[in-house]
Amino acid sequence: MSSGNVNLLVPDDERGRTESLIAEICNDIRDLLLAKNRAYGNSALKPIRIFSKADAREQLLVRIDDKLNRIKQGNDSLESDEDVITDLIGYLVLLKVWQHGNGGPGSRL
Repeated sequence: MSSGNVNLLVPDDERGRTESLIAEICNDIRDLLLAKNRAYGNSALKPIRIFSKADAREQLLVRIDDKLNRIKQGNDSLESDEDVITDLIGYLVLLKVWQHGNGGPGSRL
């Protein structure tokens, strides 16, 4: 990320509105991921592996690939289905969580 005086070009009220929307949307995604994690027992990062023996990272990558493929094939539309964007962000956040917990980039281990 660059630092500098770029923010000076954006009026304070517009920048404040943007920052509020960023916080609101991030909070909504956080709440959704936490609720799903409680409901499904941490299955994204600790899958039960009955059929697939792939690790959690690989399973997340497959979910991301599947979602992107459906968009590419025209089965999901970014313009008409906000859930598509939320799903992708959620999977990417989970991948980042996996990285942090497993010595990947940005790891806190």
